[in-house]
Amino acid sequence: MKTETISQKNGHQLNGFSNEDIGDDHLFTSLDTPMKPNAFDMSNDEKKQRISILFSEIMDVLGLDLTDDSLQGTPDRVAKMYIEEIFSGLDPKNKPKVALFDNKYQYNQMLVEKNITFYSNCEHHFVPIIGKAHIAYKSSGKVIGLSKLNRIVQYYAKRPQVQERLTNQIANELKTVLETEDVAVIIDAKHLCVSSRGVKDDTSATVTTYYGGEFNTPEKISELQNYINN
Repeated sequence: MKTETISQKNGHQLNGFSNEDIGDDHLFTSLDTPMKPNAFDMSNDEKKQRISILFSEIMDVLGLDLTDDSLQGTPDRVAKMYIEEIFSGLDPKNKPKVALFDNKYQYNQMLVEKNITFYSNCEHHFVPIIGKAHIAYKSSGKVIGLSKLNRIVQYYAKRPQVQERLTNQIANELKTVLETEDVAVIIDAKHLCVSSRGVKDDTSATVTTYYGGEFNTPEKISELQNYINN
């Protein structure tokens, strides 16, 4: 999958793309999630305190009354949600620990884990991406617990994302963990930045794929699609 890099400076247009174009055209700038070198200098508690203050300012600018019983706890709730839940995949400490086991059954065909539900957030507008991931791999002599496949998907989904990057990040992690190139990842998702704003299309969905090793043939792709669709 080709990755196109777009350079930006001070919000001005470069290479013919404006900031708004990049968000609406669903481009992404790198395979790795863009992180600052000092991203983890602050503790999680410090981050929550800071986010709460900043979100209070956003609510104030919107004209909301933070003394209202229903609203006064919202900044703290949002801060906790960001750090402990929906963006917890930004913290490497939350990366799932994976153990491999000998393939004692000598099962040498594809294993498919389909319909793994995930919730992510679009990094361009910070609104949800809701979808399902389908994963397949062929054992290199080792197998992984099925729940670990789900946890790998959730870890990379729980961060500001672009679907193309999410697909490749999951695939690369699986190749590393499983010690094989024979990995496939298919993601089918709905983007609320498309359905709730902008073009406001509530019926479309986005599908991205990664086929590695033996899966990157017309025959294996057709076989995998048949398993998923059935």
